Amino acid sequence: MPLQKSPVKEALSYLWWFYTPFRAKSVSDIYELISTNAYSGDGLYLNLGYWKEADNIDDACRAMARLCADQAGLNGDDQLLDVGFGFADQDMYWLEHYSPWRIVGLNITHSQVELARQRVAERGMSDRIELLEASATDMPLENGTFDKVIGLECAFHFNTREQFFAEALRVLKPGGRLVLADVIQMKPMESAWQRMIQRSNWNFFSKKYVVPEANADTQETYVEKLRRTGFVNIQMESIREQVYPQLHHYMATDPAMLKRFHFLARLPYYLALRFDASKVYIAYDYVLVSAEKPA
Repeated sequence: MPLQKSPVKEALSYLWWFYTPFRAKSVSDIYELISTNAYSGDGLYLNLGYWKEADNIDDACRAMARLCADQAGLNGDDQLLDVGFGFADQDMYWLEHYSPWRIVGLNITHSQVELARQRVAERGMSDRIELLEASATDMPLENGTFDKVIGLECAFHFNTREQFFAEALRVLKPGGRLVLADVIQMKPMESAWQRMIQRSNWNFFSKKYVVPEANADTQETYVEKLRRTGFVNIQMESIREQVYPQLHHYMATDPAMLKRFHFLARLPYYLALRFDASKVYIAYDYVLVSAEKPA
């Protein structure tokens, strides 16, 4: 169900956001603009997908949700907090396949919250899924409430990621687990030319997608921030090779995917498809992270 907006205003917003050097939009502004123009075809998933066994974007998006739930050990006794829930596709999937006792979601984008609530209600899940319009860095939640906290491809936006870690630790029960699928910087490469491309790509990404400077983490700084916050049993795995190359190939071979985007949003993707994935994604790592609150 697409959200209605003025076509002229929408086109101007895309021009201002993607084709000028200005950084006037907030995270919420960007997702209000993107609206329901999602990557996936039979849902409204916004993640890049986990492609280890998937051969289409819909299966890959569900696989990423499944990967996070499995890493968290999600089960029927859990109270789960989902930060940055998008349109709640993963929450409905988790409820159907893992049956947690309760899911609470946080999201700052008003239109996403409203439509997600409507979709959850239509599926008869409102008694088990509660969706709040609130920030992951200032949670309106009691201490020690949740068994698991999951953030699926959103923590790079949070201002800051470290402040979110502190809030996640606060609302987790002792022994509770945090799981994140997250985009971070790749470690600088040896060649000066490659490092220049990495810096350029990361700077473009961070400005256009509102990534605070404090969130320009590598694997080492990410783990250290979790440790400094108070988390233990920290595990991090790079899954970039199961995300970027296959996504890049799929965009090149399935024209229907890019046609789901606004026409002004397609051009950067078409340009990117002229290059090999190893160059397009040279600046980006994609990590699966888990950590626990001390018991």
